[in-house]
Amino acid sequence: MIMSAKLWRVFALCCAITLMACGNKNTGSSDASQQSKDAVASDGGQASPAETAKVEAPDFTLTDIQGQPLSLRSLRGKYVVLDFWGSWCGWCIKGMPKMKECYDKYKGKLEIVGIDCGDTDEAWRKAVDTYQLPWLHVFCPENASVLGDYDIQGFPTKVVVAPDGTLDKVVIGEDPEFYTYLDQILG
Repeated sequence: MIMSAKLWRVFALCCAITLMACGNKNTGSSDASQQSKDAVASDGGQASPAETAKVEAPDFTLTDIQGQPLSLRSLRGKYVVLDFWGSWCGWCIKGMPKMKECYDKYKGKLEIVGIDCGDTDEAWRKAVDTYQLPWLHVFCPENASVLGDYDIQGFPTKVVVAPDGTLDKVVIGEDPEFYTYLDQILG
């Protein structure tokens, strides 16, 4: 199923609003408290546009760290976190210990796919090894469409994909509420 242009604009607008306080590789990051306030969509008892519309997550195929193709579609049946990050991103690296705890806690119910952006192949492999990141990893070359498909403008960005392949939640920045949300849906 391809997302209609109107639904995509609604989803992109919601993402854009939350991205205002987030940094990217070129502009840097805002402070953590501001990211915390602005990065996570409010749960306030209302469904997010992605939940209401049941928008299918755009599929992609990228090369994993073993040199094999990995597609999002191949992970259907469990929750998947797409973690858009880079070794150059201080907030991304700062959040890795908590991501490792989460991965260990929900192994079997959750898969994490680290999507490295803005690095060389060598820097990406070195970071995965240095920080001992145990989940799946793919490299996102500059010409890949996945960043545009997900309207990624700040790092880190975490996209939660439901077992049926639909978008469940988008979290921009490093925010403890992301882990609270995972505890709610997986705990």
